[in-house]
Amino acid sequence: MADETTLATLAAITVTASFPFYIYGAWIMIDAETVSWGVLVYHLKIIFPGLVLNTVPVVTWMMPRLLQQLNGVSALHAILGLQAYAMLVFALTGIVRIFQAKWEANLYQDPDQEVSLDDLHENMGAWRGRLRVGVFGYVIFWILAWFLGIYRYVTGYLI
Repeated sequence: MADETTLATLAAITVTASFPFYIYGAWIMIDAETVSWGVLVYHLKIIFPGLVLNTVPVVTWMMPRLLQQLNGVSALHAILGLQAYAMLVFALTGIVRIFQAKWEANLYQDPDQEVSLDDLHENMGAWRGRLRVGVFGYVIFWILAWFLGIYRYVTGYLI
């Protein structure tokens, strides 16, 4: 079986490798003039591997070792990571409602309609706000947790 340092290195590499997927996925949505069904599916195809690269090491390697390594730094690292996932869930509460409203208005199949998103539902502004806050929060907490995780990796396995 692989030793602890090898597993820590693999976890650090895979979590770090998830970040370019997040950045490129965000760029796809920012750069799209109109978010069609094709753009949305392409965005999800990019984001999903990033979430897998991040979540698999968290669930299979980091969480089982948390109580064995519990101290102030590891607790803060875990709290920041959990907060990132909480923000992602918060974003999903907006994404799901926006998706439903756009689907019912046929804006994915026929994106050239002259319809303002805010006209689709009275709560669209709030849903879009949830999406923005959740995604922004996820990225901020992910970066903070990543920096702390790299610090823990360097001090625990390299020094």
